[in-house]
Amino acid sequence: MSLFESGEMYLETILILSQKLNAVRSIDVAEYMSYSKPSVSRAMSILKKGGYIEIDTLGHITLTESGKEVAERIYERHRILSEILMRLGVDEQTATDDACKMEHYISDTSFAAIKEHLKTHPTV
Repeated sequence: MSLFESGEMYLETILILSQKLNAVRSIDVAEYMSYSKPSVSRAMSILKKGGYIEIDTLGHITLTESGKEVAERIYERHRILSEILMRLGVDEQTATDDACKMEHYISDTSFAAIKEHLKTHPTV
């Protein structure tokens, strides 16, 4: 199953929430993303069918190995793109908003070059 941007965003949100909460539920995702419960419920069903998440009998959501891989990749892109934009002088809110858009579309090649540049040039 190929993921769209929205699926990646849900997985990233589950990863972020799982670092803050003991158990992630659909309501937590809905509140964090400011989405309706029915929208999140539908997305969770699609992600579960795709093998990206598991939901236990109490409604607790966990990422599968493939879901975690996608979430970590997107979250890493978000953090690094935000960082480089802020180093370039972009305010934090704009940098994180723009990084959120860019993280889904930047090629692996371009992102690897950005990561390498940050390693060799710790300050922009």
